Amino acid sequence: MKVDGRFLLFALQSPYLQHQIGWNEGTGSTVSNLRIPVLEALRVLTPTLSVQREIAETLGAIDDRIALLRETNVTLEAIAQALFKSWFVDFDPVHARSQGLAPAGMDEATAALFPDSFEESALGLVPKGWSVQPVGDAVECVGGATPDTKEPGYWTPEEHAWTTPKDLSGLPSPVLLSTERRLSGKGLSKIGSGLLPAGTLLMSSRAPIGYLAISQMPVAINQGYIAMPPGSLLPPIYMLLWCQQNMDGIKARANGSTFMEISKKAFRPIPVLVPSSPVVEAFMAFAAPLFDRLVSNEQQAQTLAALRDTLLPRLISGQLRLPEAEAILTTH
Repeated sequence: MKVDGRFLLFALQSPYLQHQIGWNEGTGSTVSNLRIPVLEALRVLTPTLSVQREIAETLGAIDDRIALLRETNVTLEAIAQALFKSWFVDFDPVHARSQGLAPAGMDEATAALFPDSFEESALGLVPKGWSVQPVGDAVECVGGATPDTKEPGYWTPEEHAWTTPKDLSGLPSPVLLSTERRLSGKGLSKIGSGLLPAGTLLMSSRAPIGYLAISQMPVAINQGYIAMPPGSLLPPIYMLLWCQQNMDGIKARANGSTFMEISKKAFRPIPVLVPSSPVVEAFMAFAAPLFDRLVSNEQQAQTLAALRDTLLPRLISGQLRLPEAEAILTTH
């Protein structure tokens, strides 16, 4: 029986074949280091070649939709970063106004929010009237903790999301939609910062420094984070982009013998430029819708990935027929 290459790739990801691979290897090996003798010994359920191709096409279409959503998110994030750099790093609107020009691509009302000159500051020349403050004065910065993992009462019932930097590792977008672990109300009481609201910016402060994401649900954090909840002078989306722009400087303030860490004490004094409130609000009027779309895209991508992972073993094993799978896909 001939086997379609793309069908075989999906088949190798199914639990049925993964179980065979693990049993043959004795170590739970994955496709990435599969040895040829093990591959040759696999028993693959093979429908006709045409059906194999249809299954591969159906599953591949889901992968293509996920890839498109995430490519769109890369573009959305790049747009937000470019706007942040133009307004708050290069000061393009202020330079234009200082020369008596209209800022490119900006309406008159928005342009009028920017000053038309610069003044000296601790960060060098900055737009007149904007202030330079320690980041700890401009935003609230909090840490977290890990309740005793040997005390079951801290972890059951699983009532509240609790995150470690591991949850941010490999995120395709700076959005946290779920956590690996949850803790109980009793466990939450052991964390001084408590349950942080949805919209909180999370920055990993060690092992490694610099993972960034905005939580989309209330979440408690472990000691590996510096978290910046909403409600301060500078919103979390602004601070996300500021941290991305200034990550080298943040890391330069880290220290440690076992691993590098940036403490809250070292992070809070970092100087940050605080624009006027109307300018921050104008920026958020552009950036917030971009981020909302980015969150929606990532939610859809994760839903599609879960659907693919559900359909894959059932299609490969023959438990689900293609017409049924296509009917399910039309609802997503």
